[in-house]
Amino acid sequence: MHDVIIIGSGPAGISAALHLRKINIEALVIGKDYGQLTKLDMIDNWYGQLPISGERLIEKGIEQAIHLGIPVKKETVLNVETLDDHFVVTTNQFVYQSKTLVLATGKPRVPLNIEGFMRLKSRGIHLCTTCDGLIYKSKPVSIIGSGPYMEQELKVLENFTKDITIFTNGKNYTHPTYKVIQEEVVEFVGEKRLESIQTTKNTYPFRGVFLALDYPQATELSLKLGVLMESSNILVDENHQTNIKGLFAAGDVLGGTLQITKAVYDGLCVSEGIRKYLNKN
Repeated sequence: MHDVIIIGSGPAGISAALHLRKINIEALVIGKDYGQLTKLDMIDNWYGQLPISGERLIEKGIEQAIHLGIPVKKETVLNVETLDDHFVVTTNQFVYQSKTLVLATGKPRVPLNIEGFMRLKSRGIHLCTTCDGLIYKSKPVSIIGSGPYMEQELKVLENFTKDITIFTNGKNYTHPTYKVIQEEVVEFVGEKRLESIQTTKNTYPFRGVFLALDYPQATELSLKLGVLMESSNILVDENHQTNIKGLFAAGDVLGGTLQITKAVYDGLCVSEGIRKYLNKN
């Protein structure tokens, strides 16, 4: 059982881990990649640092954490859930448990680029099988994805219905039980709610579709846990704790100024919030 699991190995997550280490609180950091900063070829406004690429800055942060004995795992988080008074984090390799959890995954800058997505989101287009699977009990439903995250969501969806069609959005994938359509999805069709899915070759009538592309972002993980959000931003209190006890958030997932300086400051705030929480519990 870990004191803290931090999902995200960018500036917010690593900063939180570094500050927690200094107050003798054990943290495990899990990150699948280096995030949005890898797209920046030069950063020249970071205190005490000559111009540096975003990727190299992330690498230096992780190296610093490892140097201080902080474990940093390069794994993809597939699911998070609460169990009694702690959290369970499932990755593509292991299952971990912790007393507290920090969401510091960053935020993708571009929404899903499929026609009709923004208009029909939450109107037949869903991001969380745990949250909305019951709507389609014993009904036909579809899911878009082709990797471990999709398979994790598929297991949840099977609790509600066995009439499931998998869209891979152009990727190669087969399943022993369910129909698989490998055509690229180009449009979600419908007026007030989803009516069909348009691919490069055909139109398929579906009233419900769950998105499980690539890996879950902070939004999807938050929905699974019942976190209060405003638009795509996680809401936190003065200690950076969400409405879920023991669940904290930092960095771009909070919205506001999307800058490294702010993310690092969030990491400090989270560490203080966790210290107070663990001292009370």
